[in-house]
Amino acid sequence: MSRDDAAVAAALAQEPWRSLHAAAVEAMGHAYAPYSRYPVGAAALVEDGRLVAGCNVENAAYGVTLCAECGLVSQLHLTGGGRLTHFVCVDGDGQVLMPCGRCRQLLWEHGGAALQLLTVGGVRGMDDVLPEAFGAEHLASHDRGGRDG
Repeated sequence: MSRDDAAVAAALAQEPWRSLHAAAVEAMGHAYAPYSRYPVGAAALVEDGRLVAGCNVENAAYGVTLCAECGLVSQLHLTGGGRLTHFVCVDGDGQVLMPCGRCRQLLWEHGGAALQLLTVGGVRGMDDVLPEAFGAEHLASHDRGGRDG
């Protein structure tokens, strides 16, 4: 067992990671992945204790495929919003996945630097997996005085 495998196994032996992993595996079972045959499930805890989940939904026009994280964030808002605190994503074998760059940005928007992720290397903070992230504070401080650029 590699050091990374040991870190994931150690995290999965503890809550909330065990429950989140199980929820992500369940969500993955609902994925619509007829083209890639690569189902993905994701699950997260919200600051108020809710659990939200999502699965990937492919499309013949590949560019409009939805990652599991998209479904998770949609469920977050559908069920009352809030901030994500813990997150895990799995593949069709239930193995932990690292979110893609686009989804890391999506997770940053809804969890910020404090969001904890179970990654292939163990538990890491969002600020570690998306350093120097672009966020809402950049837009708020931007001078929008009618000038372009």
